[in-house]
Amino acid sequence: MNTTARFSILAAAMVTLVAAMPVAHADGDHRARALSMMKLDFVTKGQATADRISADGLQAICNRTGNKPPETISKQLEADQMNAVKYPADGKLLGDWKSGEKIAQSGVGFTWSDAPGLPVGGNCYNCHQITPKETSFGTVGPSLFQFGKLRGNTEDIQKYVFSKIYNAKSYNLCSEMPRFGHIGALKEQQIRDLVALLLDPESPVNK
Repeated sequence: MNTTARFSILAAAMVTLVAAMPVAHADGDHRARALSMMKLDFVTKGQATADRISADGLQAICNRTGNKPPETISKQLEADQMNAVKYPADGKLLGDWKSGEKIAQSGVGFTWSDAPGLPVGGNCYNCHQITPKETSFGTVGPSLFQFGKLRGNTEDIQKYVFSKIYNAKSYNLCSEMPRFGHIGALKEQQIRDLVALLLDPESPVNK
């Protein structure tokens, strides 16, 4: 699906959603005032540009529906996001789990103090439990310990994990998980290494 077609789907969804929402002038005014206030405090500093506080079309839909958009809209846009996932041309989805662990541990990149072009980490432990040796981890996302041991290592599972990391909104439109591949934060090989971290039988995740 080309960019124009994807934009048309998103625009149609926004029109449908707005038309279905009750008029709430007070709420609209509240949003405008809140955004104006945030713009006073957030300024561009290095590669951390102020436009990061502006929600894109997909996030706007989630924000305005309390993360519960109409199913017809969410399913259509999830399918659109899935169609945009770029899989490796050689078909290989498993990388090196040892490299994947380093990526999962790393939170560098994309901040104002990081050098532009610096490899970005996944910072996975910020939201997930992954290996048992890591004692500090977030709980925003589910535990991934023994992920591959419980689910197997089939081609379908590999593809699922790759696409989930690439763009989590392809499965859940209002997912809080970053769209690592979609926004170019993680490169193809980095995502393959994270897939291996979760699925390789030799990875500490599955011990």
